[in-house]
Parts: sequence; C-alpha cells; structure tokens
Amino acid sequence: MTRVLLTGFEPFDGERVNPSWQAVWRLAAAPPDGCDITAVQLPCAFGSSLDALRAAVERADPEVVVCVGQAGGRAGLTVERVAVNVNDAAIPDNAGRQPIDAPVVGWGPVGYFATLPVKACVAAARAAGVPASVSQTAGTYVCNHVFYGLMHLIATERPALRGGFVHIPYAPEQVLDRALPSMSVTLAVEGLRAVVAAAVSRREDIAAVGGATH
Repeated sequence: MTRVLLTGFEPFDGERVNPSWQAVWRLAAAPPDGCDITAVQLPCAFGSSLDALRAAVERADPEVVVCVGQAGGRAGLTVERVAVNVNDAAIPDNAGRQPIDAPVVGWGPVGYFATLPVKACVAAARAAGVPASVSQTAGTYVCNHVFYGLMHLIATERPALRGGFVHIPYAPEQVLDRALPSMSVTLAVEGLRAVVAAAVSRREDIAAVGGATH
C-alpha cells in the first residue's frame, strides 16, 4: 500500500462549498487500489495553510502528496507544472490577509516543478473520461502558496516524498446564476482517482504535448 496524503480547501470568497474538499473527501472514502489515503482540509489562509500541511505530512508520513484546489473559471481538471515563490492576493484570504508581492519563503528559489508525472496524470484523467490539461500557473493566491510550500518542504526536508497540485473547476451549484464552466464533483473524483493512480504507479513522465502558447 502506498501512503497518499490528499488535501483540499475550505470554502472562500463567499462560497458555501469548495469542490476541492468535496472531491478529496469522497476519494479518500473509496481510494484507488493499492493506496492508503489520508484526506485533510486546509484553511484558505496564507501561513496557517502551510502549518496545517506540515502537520498533516508529519502525521501521515506519506509517500505521495496531491494538494487540490478550486480554480473558478477553468473548464477542466488541471495538473499544475510549476509553483512560484510569490504571494500576490487579488482578494483577502479567510483570515483577512492580502499579501502583495511577498515571497512564500524569503530565501527560497524562484520556483519549483512538481515531482509528479504531470503529463501522465493528465493522460490518465483523460482516459477516464475527464477533461484535463497541464497548467503552467497555479496563480498567486493560497493554492500556489500551498503548492510552493509543499515543494519547498520536499526539497529541503523530505527528498523521498513526491508531490504536486491539481485544480478542479467550480461545482455546478456554484454557477447557477453565473455563465461559468463547472464540473460535477463526481466527475472530479474520477479525475483525481486517475491522477493519484498514475502518480503512485510511475515516476517517469510521458512525452506528450502539454505546453501553451500564452
């Protein structure tokens, strides 16, 4: 059994739900074969989210970590390629903080690549019938903050750990009055199931188109 830590976020920006936590919680209840999954909800707040992530890693001692967040406006599941060392919040977090042009880690490098097989994870989600693509940006809000913090923890303290970040769209209930794309939590769960299975089963990525022109 491979020990896997999955994280999702609490609701933020006035939303009543966060599909990232809904999907993570459901997947943990029915994990892929060969996976022992621990699911943890993180606060949508700079600083405390990383404290909660570190505590979860220490408790679960995972071999693979997949953090999951909500990306309102995106039409499919997106596997993030790179985390950047900047907090630049367009809106306050749930603690009322709104850092502008501040580093995640003051002495950390500019960025980190995910250590999951990003393109293989995308291919696995698509094979499961879930719209998916590689993303070149995790934003500069709490999702990127957590992604960068995870990869910095791996780089500096847990080199045997592998990790990455996945964004999923709004749930349908969040866009009833808005002309925005959405994905059912059930479909998101199946996409995440495929991503986790691919992340656990292989270390080397596949050669496939995953870039972007802008």
